[in-house]
Amino acid sequence: MILIIDDDPTVRMSLKLLLRRAGFSSEEASSPDEALSKARLESYSLILMDMNYSLSTTGEEGLELLMKMRIFQPDTPIILITAWGSIELAVEGMRAGAYDFITKPWDNRTLLQRIETALSLNAENNPIHEKRASAFDRGGIIGSDPALIELLSTVERVAPTDASVLILGENGTGKEMIAQAIHANSRRSKNPFVMVNLGGIAQSLFESEMFGHAKGAFTGAIAARKGRFEMADKGTIFLDEIGDLDMSCQVKLLRVLQQHTFEPLGDSRSRKVDIRVVSATNADLPAMVEARTFREDLFYRLNLITLRMPPLRERASDIPELLNHFLSSSASAENREIPEIEAETMEWLMRLPYPGNIRQLKNMAERALLVGGKILTKKDFFTPGLSPENAFVAPASTLESREKRSIKEALDAAGGNMSRAARALGITRQALYRRIEKYGLNE
Repeated sequence: MILIIDDDPTVRMSLKLLLRRAGFSSEEASSPDEALSKARLESYSLILMDMNYSLSTTGEEGLELLMKMRIFQPDTPIILITAWGSIELAVEGMRAGAYDFITKPWDNRTLLQRIETALSLNAENNPIHEKRASAFDRGGIIGSDPALIELLSTVERVAPTDASVLILGENGTGKEMIAQAIHANSRRSKNPFVMVNLGGIAQSLFESEMFGHAKGAFTGAIAARKGRFEMADKGTIFLDEIGDLDMSCQVKLLRVLQQHTFEPLGDSRSRKVDIRVVSATNADLPAMVEARTFREDLFYRLNLITLRMPPLRERASDIPELLNHFLSSSASAENREIPEIEAETMEWLMRLPYPGNIRQLKNMAERALLVGGKILTKKDFFTPGLSPENAFVAPASTLESREKRSIKEALDAAGGNMSRAARALGITRQALYRRIEKYGLNE
């Protein structure tokens, strides 16, 4: 049973008819008192609640009612309905424990998808999970460390839904593979999986790249071109390096995620899109929200489900299996025998910090196969001229030193102009700001 809370009878009737056609039963409440009375006596599977409640324009009544509803319905997902201009109010509601929010005028299909996702994730015994349990596709993800198994268990649970997922983790941990596993185990698996590296898209090209353009929209647009969102229609779009997105581009992205519509450059006609959004970053988004370099409303829209990809040093028990896999793959490609790893060397490998994570381990394995013999030892896994103890610190620090020098040179050449320096480096202004902060180049 779904509870609809709204003081507008037209809205209540519209939602009731929509839910009935979708096979859901519902009850209505036209006032806070009636809503609380029902919440005390009845258990609901989901609550739809208008935040702009009663005659007040501040939303205080909506927030107060939400907090009271959480007391009587602590485990029931609550989806807030609010006007586009009141998104800040919806964000406050998310902080207070709401599950999701949608803006007016809503799209019926989008609202039903959000409802089905909320019900599916909240169900104690989800039949979808039972059907897919034995057929879960790991997508090539290797390992049996408890941290990884716990993560994959969550992936298996959320994949069949349309919930937006935010994947956090250091570079090289395999965030893209998790995104692909989510898509492979979803109801959208036969439709496109479109990956976008937002850190590599200049601010000036964002709209064209993401929304596409009409012929003649700008100089050089000799033909119409589909954007990434249109390419991903009915499938999944993976927004990698979401933390590098410029603030002005964040606003444009939020509108698409909210309304599921966009306009290609040079075309005034709106296009509808049906997508599932998975995003990833190695940045500290909550800290960026606090510093006002990342929009809070976009953050809440992206992280309905948050997954943290553990770094390799936190799942050291998987290193032998990963090494054997990389050595086997490389040996096959090079038409060589698969070498063994000396026991002492394996123990040493399992104790290393791996700042580059799985990507670094893969490179080490490929190099060891080429330079080593039938039994690999420590010397086969590090660069000549570096001691084994420093082999995994020096490359990272060397790369950082080069990056710092490149950024300083680009800033000097651009006369301190951030936009020109970012273009010269091939990164966004946001990414450049983060690196300037990291290397203490603010002066």
